[in-house]
Amino acid sequence: MRLVVFDLDGTLVDSLQDLAESANELLSECGAPRLPQETVGSLVGDGAATLVAKAFVTAGMPQPPEALERFLNLYNGRLLRFTKPYQGVRELLDTLSRQLKVAVLTNKPLASTRFILDGLDLSRFFGPNDVIGGDGPFPRKPDPSGLLHLVSQADVDPGETLLVGDSVYDWRTAVAARTRGALARYGFGFRTLPLDELDASAVLLDHPLDVLKAL
Repeated sequence: MRLVVFDLDGTLVDSLQDLAESANELLSECGAPRLPQETVGSLVGDGAATLVAKAFVTAGMPQPPEALERFLNLYNGRLLRFTKPYQGVRELLDTLSRQLKVAVLTNKPLASTRFILDGLDLSRFFGPNDVIGGDGPFPRKPDPSGLLHLVSQADVDPGETLLVGDSVYDWRTAVAARTRGALARYGFGFRTLPLDELDASAVLLDHPLDVLKAL
């Protein structure tokens, strides 16, 4: 491998509590029942708009028209309250960045992504053009456009690229781009991943440092 591309939530950082508390505060404000943290985690992966829509469906209440904006305001106020890198992530990125190119491809908005990476001292591992968010010029995952842009920018082949994520959106992106795919079983997105979609090429990770074995 010459390029390793990481998802953010559920892969590099454990952001579940902040996401769940933001979603539940919104639901409570709207008179809807709160959801278990694990349930909110199962809704993460396809961007904030999908998370909010699915949260109201799961809570059995129509979504108010301003719900997405309210959620973003709530979440942006607590991005780093409990969010932290998974154990081993800094060691992994330090090792990889000395040997090859690393990048981030997430469906989270770019400003929030950079705020988290900066606050957790992870930005130093990624170049200024090596972080792509879900609100940029490329469609969100599982569309492969963002991943293929990173591949082209690094001047490598898709077959020399590993996409590391925790959700079905990450796996489908890797398949569409014809890169290798690795899935973090420790991430909250893996809990609802349809395992029948995986094939023999899928690499399963129980710890971030398992990426080094996958290479």
